[in-house]
Amino acid sequence: MVRLPLTPADVDRGRRLGALLRRARGSRSILEVALDAGISPETLRKIESGRIATPAFSTVAAIATTLDLSLDAVWAEVGGTAGTDDGQLAS
Repeated sequence: MVRLPLTPADVDRGRRLGALLRRARGSRSILEVALDAGISPETLRKIESGRIATPAFSTVAAIATTLDLSLDAVWAEVGGTAGTDDGQLAS
């Protein structure tokens, strides 16, 4: 499968997702949240820093569940900008 280059909108959305997850994590450690979500701490660190701009849906869902965030709330905050939103999260 060929992965298309990220657009500026993808990169921006990834940064917004990372910022949201960092805020929601609060004082909990990356290690604690990552293990509870079933992912590696490095993966969570990369998502929070925007280095993984388009994480898999299942990864976002696992983190959101761990942080008691609804996926609707996540999408409302990090969804695409007008004219660029196709309504899908890339994997």
